[in-house]
Amino acid sequence: MSDRGRGGPTDGDAGQGAGSGSEATDYDRDVVVVGGGPAGCSAGVFTARDGLDTVVFDRGRSSIQRCAYLENYLGFPGGVDIETLYGLMHDHAEAAGCDVVADVVESVERADEGGPGGFVVHLGEGDPVTARRVVAATRYDGEYMRGLDDDDAMFETHDHGDETHEQFDTAYADDDGTTPVEGLYVASPSAEANRQAVMAAGRGARVAVTLVEAVRRERGYPEALANHYDWRRREAELSGEWADRDRWREYVDGRIPDDADLDDDRRVELRERAIDRRFDQYLDDDEVDRRTRAGHERLLEHVDDDAIVAAAREIEAERGTTPAESAGGGE
Repeated sequence: MSDRGRGGPTDGDAGQGAGSGSEATDYDRDVVVVGGGPAGCSAGVFTARDGLDTVVFDRGRSSIQRCAYLENYLGFPGGVDIETLYGLMHDHAEAAGCDVVADVVESVERADEGGPGGFVVHLGEGDPVTARRVVAATRYDGEYMRGLDDDDAMFETHDHGDETHEQFDTAYADDDGTTPVEGLYVASPSAEANRQAVMAAGRGARVAVTLVEAVRRERGYPEALANHYDWRRREAELSGEWADRDRWREYVDGRIPDDADLDDDRRVELRERAIDRRFDQYLDDDEVDRRTRAGHERLLEHVDDDAIVAAAREIEAERGTTPAESAGGGE
């Protein structure tokens, strides 16, 4: 795969502790995402972009692959075939900083009692992986979570004809994906994510944002500074008093409660990080143009070559140019 336009994590600091670096110093990974469909890839994009060492395990049988074609996934007015969408999702997750690994998660168990917490993730082919947090993102299969909590709490039974079946309870997790098991988040199976692919992607993002904010709170961030925003704005919008770093210091200081359990050095450190994040959101026009072009080129990697050639010929015909002239080679 080409590196053209390849992005990377933002300057987020969920993966940065109070001088201790990433959580992955105690674990193989900060976050393990189980499932490489819309919910899992979306969750991975958000956690990796905020600096958390994230791996997505994809067994290669996402429920979305049962579809022949999608016509209601936002951003594709002509619809999109599943192979193309699957490739785009995995490419996006990798560009954000995730490792996408083709392997099945057989089971997840708690790490040693009395230790720092976390999980041991057992794979079908690879060696076990330890992680501080796990995001479940598989539509149908929750069996690998069995044993993390009481079975009666995690699973429900239902009758199908003359047979009784047991399945993961889609109401087990809260709306934000949190569960009674510390560090375990569920994007799917869920009643919300299971309905449509685009809803699954939104659910994955929501759960990941919850996770990122939880990491920040654990690192001592006051609630007002733990909020997660990942967007980019034009530098021209950064004007007036808000272009002044001292104005931002005044604003952030006003949002940190006086009774926050922070010494002066830590308070200043968190304030300056929060301001850095805000200034990093702004891009000048040249950088916006560069990223736009790189994004278009990246999309073309997933479009059939014959379709690109046919579209180029149509454009040339409309412009009344030859291929050489379009490339700047005309006389």
